[in-house]
Amino acid sequence: MAFSRLRRALGRAALRDRDYRFLFEPAPVDEAVSIDCETTGLNRRKDDIVAVAAIKIRGRRILASERIEIVVRPQTRMNPEAIKTHRLREADVAGGRAIAEALPELLRFIGGRPLVGYYLDFDVAMLDKHVRRLIGVALPNPRIEVSALYYRLKYGDAPPGVQVDLSFSNLIADLDLPMLDRHDAYSDALMTAMIFLALSERMRRGARIARRGGGNAHHFSVS
Repeated sequence: MAFSRLRRALGRAALRDRDYRFLFEPAPVDEAVSIDCETTGLNRRKDDIVAVAAIKIRGRRILASERIEIVVRPQTRMNPEAIKTHRLREADVAGGRAIAEALPELLRFIGGRPLVGYYLDFDVAMLDKHVRRLIGVALPNPRIEVSALYYRLKYGDAPPGVQVDLSFSNLIADLDLPMLDRHDAYSDALMTAMIFLALSERMRRGARIARRGGGNAHHFSVS
């Protein structure tokens, strides 16, 4: 905790554009942002963003009406394997916004809220390449990784040799949540928000996830 505060203080001091001090301000109480990026490939250094979506979460509610969806014109060529995954062709993103134009809007939407994601480090790394150019520092937002929460609730007390499945489809099925269209940035952000709230509810109740899986009730709303 002390290290985190120190890192944020150093980041705020190194901020190139003081208009972005809001990123270091406390988030509204009980709010977070679920975020997902689609990219030209999986190489953090060479690939780029083609779409990003973010949705606000407040308490036990997913605020689907408070969201941002951006198609981005990438600075690198699309990997054919990536096209098979997210079905966005170069022609589909050619009319997208430049990331330098879209990023300020995204940052103001996020503010100082914690970021919620599935394998979030990759998405943040892809964003940070551009964020550093814009403001001089990386995103300072706290991160909440849903696969880590799921692991803690299901496998945290598992004996050696237990098979671990942290796939997105398994999390959705195990928590009895609806599977939407995968690898669409908005759908993935929405499903990730659902996973987060389902896991948060279990954590509030002190309930674990049975390793036999399936059939877990959830109580939250999407509005």
